[in-house]
Amino acid sequence: MAKHVSKTRTARGPRERGVDRVLKLFSYLQENGAPVRLAELPLALDAPKSTIYDLVSILAEAGLLELRGKDSQVYFGKLMHLYGASYLRANDVMARGREMVDALAKETGETSELCIRLRGKQVIVHACPGSRPLRISSEIGSQIPIPWTASGRLMLSHMSLAEIKSILGDEDRTMPNGAPIDIEAFAAECHASKNRPLAMTVGMINSFTQCLAAPITNHDGLIEATICFVLPIDISDEKRGELESRLIEASRSISLAGSRGVAGTGERSMM
Repeated sequence: MAKHVSKTRTARGPRERGVDRVLKLFSYLQENGAPVRLAELPLALDAPKSTIYDLVSILAEAGLLELRGKDSQVYFGKLMHLYGASYLRANDVMARGREMVDALAKETGETSELCIRLRGKQVIVHACPGSRPLRISSEIGSQIPIPWTASGRLMLSHMSLAEIKSILGDEDRTMPNGAPIDIEAFAAECHASKNRPLAMTVGMINSFTQCLAAPITNHDGLIEATICFVLPIDISDEKRGELESRLIEASRSISLAGSRGVAGTGERSMM
C-alpha cells in the first residue's frame, strides 16, 4: 500500500512540476525511513513510470540519491550528508542544540531531543536516549503530528487560528486514540504557550511518558526549534521540577535572542 505523500504547492509550469516531483520524492523517502524499490515509486508518487525513472537516474548521477542492489533500492545519496553538514556549520542554533541534547542526556540520565517543525509535523532531528533500565528511545527523523506534542504548542504559539488550521493536514487532525482534535481548543493551548519558557504534555502519545519542551529562539526571537525531555509518567514532582529548571536554562543558553523570547522561570504551560 502506498504511503501518504505530503502536499506541495500548486504547480504553475513544467519546471515547477519537476521541482514538485523532486520534493515529493524526497518527502516520501524521508517518511518511509528506509530504501524503497524503484518499481514502487511511480504508484507512490502518482507519476508516470518513465518520468520517475528518469528523475531517479538524474538525481543518482548527481549524488543526491543512490540505487542499491539487484532490485534497485532507492535512498538518499552521500551528497545529502555534505549538504546537512554545511547546514549545521551555518546554523549555530542547530549545532549547539545537538551538543546540548547529548550533554543533557548524559548529565540527567533522561532521554533528550532536538525538534523542529515541518508543516503540521514535529520532526526529531537529534536525540540521545537516557540511562534508565527501562529506556525511552526516540527515533531521529520521526515525524509526529503537532497536536500530539508539547513542542508543537510552542512552535505554533505565534500563529492565528486560521494559520494553524492551514498547516494541519488531514493526518494531523486525529489524536493517537483515534479521536478528532478540537482545533479551536488546540489553538487556544498554543496561544497560552506564547512567551512561556516551557510546555508539557502528559500521557498524550502513550500512557507511560510525558514530555517537557523549551523553545530555542533565533536572532529575531522566533522559535526555530525546541529542546525536550521525554520522561516516565511516574517521575516525582521534585525531580520533574529540577529537570524543568535545567531545560529552561539549556534553552536560554542556546537561543540567539537571549531572554527576549521567554518569560520568567516560574511560568509554564501544561497541556
